Amino acid sequence: MNVIVQFLFFPGLLFTVVAGLVTSWYDRKLTARLQMRKGPPFWQPFYDVRKLMIKETCVPERTAIWLFLSAPLVGLAGTALASMILWRAMLEPAVTFAGDLIVVMYLLALPSLSVILGAFVSRNPLASLGGSREMKLVLAYELPFVVAACVPILRAGSIQLGEILSVPVVGSSLSGVLALLVALIAMQARLTRVPFDIPEAECELGSGVLIEYSGPPLAMYKLTQAMMLFTGPMFLLVLYGGGISFSQGWLSATAGGLKFLGLITVIVLIRNTAPRLRIDQAMRLLWGPVTLAALLAVALAWWGW
Repeated sequence: MNVIVQFLFFPGLLFTVVAGLVTSWYDRKLTARLQMRKGPPFWQPFYDVRKLMIKETCVPERTAIWLFLSAPLVGLAGTALASMILWRAMLEPAVTFAGDLIVVMYLLALPSLSVILGAFVSRNPLASLGGSREMKLVLAYELPFVVAACVPILRAGSIQLGEILSVPVVGSSLSGVLALLVALIAMQARLTRVPFDIPEAECELGSGVLIEYSGPPLAMYKLTQAMMLFTGPMFLLVLYGGGISFSQGWLSATAGGLKFLGLITVIVLIRNTAPRLRIDQAMRLLWGPVTLAALLAVALAWWGW
């Protein structure tokens, strides 16, 4: 029962939803300021989700209805579970389990898989094209991200998040800085933020993978995107920056929160200053220079740098 409560409330679903919507508001507010606009009020992301929740759900003809409607739940559940594991590791590092890093990486792949599933089952040619792009993007960013994740594993000598948290690699090694840069680029692609917003590409595909979704299923996809905007950078902070430590006083926790805010700010700045890449350009970038940089970071970590 305790595990169910943690999944539903804190640090699981409800907490991640609220934190994700607040992070989404910060993203939109900072974007507006960069474009010399006022930006939305604080509660706007919550209003947007509420509005979608009361809209009608339209289902395409000749589709598997149960699969079309259940696809958004896959990504939502995966993100909530990943967030719960990350926060349990930060709150109680001693109770983490062996291999939880691999579990989190698997769970963070579920939102992309749910988008691909929903796009293909919707039977819309634009959605299918967006789903195809999403699939290629997943293949492109997973390789450098996994290679870069080997750096904290080598530094800590473990694949357990509780032990990785005790060795913040960015402040102590060149390999950690390089691996963080690689992981940040891969995370930008995982979040499908510019320059990697290729699967949705409004000016080309009209929202692409989500074009056939409306009402509560679309709200769940939007919630998943907001939750990933919170959980993805937090994962980077756990891997490379020591997470948010609550056991060393409020100063340490504040420093961790500022690191997280810095990561979100960098992601928003990249989104507002980089042009969208074509899918072939994104794959060449991620499989080429980014993967080579990740391999270099692993070599430096192996040599103790």
